[in-house]
Amino acid sequence: MANETTLTIIGNTTGPAELRFTPAGAAVANFTIASTPRTFDKNSNEWKDGATLFMRCSAWREMAENVAETLDQKGMRVIASGRLTQREYEAKDGTKRTVIELEVDEIGPSLKYANAKVTRTQKTGNGGGFSSSDVNRAGAANANATWGGNPAPANAGTWGNGPTGEAPF
Repeated sequence: MANETTLTIIGNTTGPAELRFTPAGAAVANFTIASTPRTFDKNSNEWKDGATLFMRCSAWREMAENVAETLDQKGMRVIASGRLTQREYEAKDGTKRTVIELEVDEIGPSLKYANAKVTRTQKTGNGGGFSSSDVNRAGAANANATWGGNPAPANAGTWGNGPTGEAPF
C-alpha cells in the first residue's frame, strides 16, 4: 500500500512466539526480535555493540500458525519484513500508552550462521485459522515444518514444491 512505513529487521527472537486467536477465529502470533548494531572501533581494534532495538512483531492467519510452530525458542536468528504500525491502548493503571509494532509480511531464517530445511505446509482451506478438529493435531500434522527440523519429504524438490525442484518464478 502507498505511504506505509516498511521495515526489514535482522535479529534474534527473545523467546517463543505466542499464538492466540481473535473472537472471529483469526490466528495471530506475537513475538519480539532483538537487533543490536555492531561497529568496529579502529582505535581499540575491537567490535563495539550499540543500543539494542527490541521490535515487537505480529503475524496473522496462516503465517501466524507457521511462525508459532517454527519460532519455538529464544535466540533464533530471523529476517522479518513488514509494516510499522502504531496503536494506542489503556494500561491497567488507566494511563494511555502508544506502541509501535511490526506487522510482519514475510519472515524467514537468517542463513548467515545456520542452515535450514524448509517444508511447505498444507493449506487448511478455512481462511488460515484452525478448525476445531485441527487444534488437537496441529503439532503432529506439521512437525516437519521447523527450520533445521526433520528433512523435507523425499518427493519435495529443492524449493519444496515438488519433485522437479524448479524455482517458483
